[in-house]
Amino acid sequence: MLESVGSLTGSPWIYAMVALSVLLDVFLPVLPSGVLVIAAATAAAAGSAAGQVPGTFPDILVLTFCAAGASVLGDLVAYRLARRGGARLDRAIARSRRLTTAQERLGDALARGGGALVVLARFAPAGRSVVSLIAGAAQRRARDFLPWSALAGLTWATYSVALGWFGAHWLGTTWLATAVSLLALFGAGAGATYVVRRQPA
Repeated sequence: MLESVGSLTGSPWIYAMVALSVLLDVFLPVLPSGVLVIAAATAAAAGSAAGQVPGTFPDILVLTFCAAGASVLGDLVAYRLARRGGARLDRAIARSRRLTTAQERLGDALARGGGALVVLARFAPAGRSVVSLIAGAAQRRARDFLPWSALAGLTWATYSVALGWFGAHWLGTTWLATAVSLLALFGAGAGATYVVRRQPA
């Protein structure tokens, strides 16, 4: 992964690759978008530490906002599709007690302005997909959902970029730094999943 990203670090294509991966993983949660963001941030740290000319390695602020923007756009697309998909998706959700409970919980949280659940779910595996689709299927207003989606995307992107950047600066641009950063990312995901499941129904 690092080698593949390394060949793109001096090109705007790195941002397109990150944006596409983050955008699509709302529909295909198996895509390693977080891994790609960390790898790009690690490459940025390596270029900065080596004193390379700016522009020959990713800019971490652009990388952060690129990942965050793609995250929000993906959420919005899934939300709109679910909102228009209406009856069919409602029937699919109704067949699952867990999804029905999640729909009710999310609806209550958004109605109370307590969309911290949306932020937590962004870190949980497939949590972003479930939240976006359920918010749309429940016909929640975009103005109730999108601000929390934006906060979730920015928080996740900042955390992921910071892991790659600081991991590389503290541990060097080695497999160890990448492994530690990925463990921290997956650890956050596991923690978010635990907290979301512990929320009262």
